[in-house]
Amino acid sequence: MKSSWPKIALAVVSACLGTTALAQDATIKIGVNQPLTGVVAASGNMVTAGTKIAAEEINAKGGILGKKLQLVIEDNKSNPTEAAGVAEKLITSDKVPAMIGAWSSTYTLAVMPKLLEYKIPMIVETSSADKITTSGNPYVFRISPTNGTEAKSFTRFIEPLAIKKADFLVVNNDWGLGAAAEFGKMLKEKGVTVNRSLNMDAAAQDLSAQLSSIKGTDSDTLFITTSVEQMTLLLKQAQALGLKRKVVTTGGTLPDQLIAQAGTAANDTYHEAMFAPWFPDTSADPAVARQFIAAWGKAGLPAAGMPEGARGYDAVRILAKAIEKAGAAEPEKIRAALWEVSYPGLTGNIKFEKVGPAGKESGQSPASTHLVKIESGKVTLVSK
Repeated sequence: MKSSWPKIALAVVSACLGTTALAQDATIKIGVNQPLTGVVAASGNMVTAGTKIAAEEINAKGGILGKKLQLVIEDNKSNPTEAAGVAEKLITSDKVPAMIGAWSSTYTLAVMPKLLEYKIPMIVETSSADKITTSGNPYVFRISPTNGTEAKSFTRFIEPLAIKKADFLVVNNDWGLGAAAEFGKMLKEKGVTVNRSLNMDAAAQDLSAQLSSIKGTDSDTLFITTSVEQMTLLLKQAQALGLKRKVVTTGGTLPDQLIAQAGTAANDTYHEAMFAPWFPDTSADPAVARQFIAAWGKAGLPAAGMPEGARGYDAVRILAKAIEKAGAAEPEKIRAALWEVSYPGLTGNIKFEKVGPAGKESGQSPASTHLVKIESGKVTLVSK
């Protein structure tokens, strides 16, 4: 008598495969490519926390197209090579139809060839290097301001802050060097003298040489662009050296973390902010801002991380709108829908405009910025 076990085994395998397929069909995946370890892990984890809050809110209301949203979160280890590898894994193994990433401009630029190769759209939530949206990649949609747009937004503060001469100290990567170039150009156009523009490695902890060089100039303002961890070291070392300058940070740092970790060294410093949770009425939708702030607190997350978390939150929200508009979780349909959707987000009114070479344009949202100041250990609003 011929054994029936092969048929039974085949039936079991088929049933399991069918169950797996049904489980996959019941969710819509979004890839999240962030630095969860490494030199900028604090920021990457806060962005990721924001994506989770958005996904939970969407799922609590029934999901998208009748399906639950599933975040597939991967650690790019604060490394561009890892970021590219993570992107390939998310696309080829996890089969995500869209991604969010990858915090640093350097990591995002490393990922971009994968987007072109596999034709997968990505929401760029933090990176600010101008060439991300000018290099001709139609799968890039950025919600954060570029270095250039941030510099333009800052123009209105030059006169009130009485900036006449300035120096730059920036992290030695696409983000930092781009910020120095764009802010430097803007300042010169407004008649401000730029004395020195120095850089530092992302992992550097002793910045005394750069600060001593800057102390030797007659500038009244120092522009700094780097991660909040390195910013803390810088402010402490500048205070120890007796460096007297107005300090302006670009790129949207975390003032609450500076207050907690740099102490009095953070006083009287100015910071560009894309989301100002201390002042929810500055958001495009104050009600949504308050809802996010409440959810952040309920999750037990550090208040200092909210400006970063807002980026991840907005990225998921605008991508969810595009998937809903597309009517299917298919990459090309999502890409097409991203041009048609808008969202009053925490970081501004999100609506993509075409930037870059004709026929290969990337999407860039005209993000807005605010300026805040740390005074006596508290964050104050300079202006909307």
